Amino acid sequence: MLDNDADVESSAPVWISFADLMTGLLGAFVLLLVGVMAAQLDMATRLEAEVEKRQVEEQKRMSLEKALAIPLASGRITLNNGRIGISGKLLFELNSDKLEPEGRKLLKSLVVPLRNYLQSRDEMLMVSGFTDDQSIKSRNRQFQDNWELSAQRSLTVTRTLIEEGMPSSMLFAAAFGQEQPLVANANEKARAQNRRVEMAPVPKASNAANSANSASSANTASAKPDTSKP
Repeated sequence: MLDNDADVESSAPVWISFADLMTGLLGAFVLLLVGVMAAQLDMATRLEAEVEKRQVEEQKRMSLEKALAIPLASGRITLNNGRIGISGKLLFELNSDKLEPEGRKLLKSLVVPLRNYLQSRDEMLMVSGFTDDQSIKSRNRQFQDNWELSAQRSLTVTRTLIEEGMPSSMLFAAAFGQEQPLVANANEKARAQNRRVEMAPVPKASNAANSANSASSANTASAKPDTSKP
């Protein structure tokens, strides 16, 4: 009898330890499963946001193409990733910020479609000037450097658009000098490509701030623990 009692007492800790081990393993599995599900949910949310972003960008591109169908068809402008490109030679003489008559005519033809597009989306137009990598001092002493030349060209285009009917509240000018070339400045043909003016619709500052606040609020809400359940 005493031997049986001793066997029971000696085997009990083994079964208790095994139960504790299984409980621990089950708990670890549950935690792992919760982590995997959370990661999958986060990945799905990110993927959905990326798909939505691409759809919005595609709709924007198509709307802009439709608005600028006539000048695009004539080959006088280009459209790449939402940026409207105009060759510098269509607007200005080499190393000059004086607008050519043909350039003014082209800009005038863009005012109505761009204005309608911007108003429909509550956006602004960024007008950017670019140059090649050749030093401006040796060719035109009117400008200190390529930064100044690109700035004056973007201002000339901006002012011309305003004169032709674009509300000044819808525009702002930017200058990039010889930075961000389309192609390497290997020869004159390549440098001519880099001498250009670009126009790009961008969100207004207030809209961008509201979008950022909305995104921040959404992220905060999704990060809060669910306290509705005990």
